[in-house]
Amino acid sequence: MQSQPPQDKPWFHPSRHEDRRGFLLARNRIISDLRLWMAQHGFLEVDVPAMQISPGNEAHLHGFKTELIGPDGVVHKRYLHTSPEFHCKKLLAAGEKQIFFLGHVFRNRERTATHAAEFAMLEWYRALASYKQVIDDCVALVQLAAAGRNFEWRGIKCDSNAAVEWMTVSEGFYKFAGVDLLPTTGNRDALAAQSPVAFRDDDSWSDIFSRIMVEKVEPHLGNDKLTVFYEYPSCEAALARVCSHDARVAERFEVYAAGVELANGFGELTDAKEQRRRFEEEMEIKQRIYGERYPIDEELLEALSMMPETSGVALGLDRLIMLATGAIRIEQVQW
Repeated sequence: MQSQPPQDKPWFHPSRHEDRRGFLLARNRIISDLRLWMAQHGFLEVDVPAMQISPGNEAHLHGFKTELIGPDGVVHKRYLHTSPEFHCKKLLAAGEKQIFFLGHVFRNRERTATHAAEFAMLEWYRALASYKQVIDDCVALVQLAAAGRNFEWRGIKCDSNAAVEWMTVSEGFYKFAGVDLLPTTGNRDALAAQSPVAFRDDDSWSDIFSRIMVEKVEPHLGNDKLTVFYEYPSCEAALARVCSHDARVAERFEVYAAGVELANGFGELTDAKEQRRRFEEEMEIKQRIYGERYPIDEELLEALSMMPETSGVALGLDRLIMLATGAIRIEQVQW
């Protein structure tokens, strides 16, 4: 585990740069390997615009606002994208089958050892594929980046070559928090009655779910081996479709290594009416908590009705590089 470099000099001071340079060269090698893997598996790289009508419509996701001023002086509100997802789905509607984006995205109100306001994301989509296929992609790419090296984060170790652990969200909540999750889905009082962590009186079901997840469940995921954490409750589906075998859960998954979330993916929802309902519900929550809301991208909803059955996943590239190189803060692996 590498130590934190001294902070008394600017990042561009030669001594600090030299301390980080090994991480940065490793970053370049990993990105080259990932791009090569994508090309070898039939994916087309797409370069989507960062400036969008909507940055995304999740309540706790915060975009950067900007303005587009036309030649006539008319001002149009725009946002930097929090993900390339909306534009990628429009390309899938246009007829592309296997695409990926590797570039920067922007999220406000985020700053920790593993969060940055601007960071690199690798996001890809497979039309006419199950979400288990993109899970296999994700595991292969994480292992490719590791290159046989074990991951370690804050004392938690993960053997990148070990057999992958598959665990449903309900299994994880029962094993690590003692919560029988699915019978409580959407019932705030039922989940509160089982909660092993403190919560506020005005916390919703999703708030309590998140508190239990962060405090009791997440630290155990990806210990010793990579964990595929899948079948999220349907009320936490985001842009995922509901599972055909159980409407209480959705085709949403995350991949963890050493207690760190690396990727979040879906069997993508293509029901525009249901997606609008979810967006509007999320924006009501955002308005209540943060006093603002983002517009809904009507073109996206139109594209969903034209998009084939698709699965996709977003992978936090900087986090993956951190774990693959032994860096302890995200800025150590950012040029």
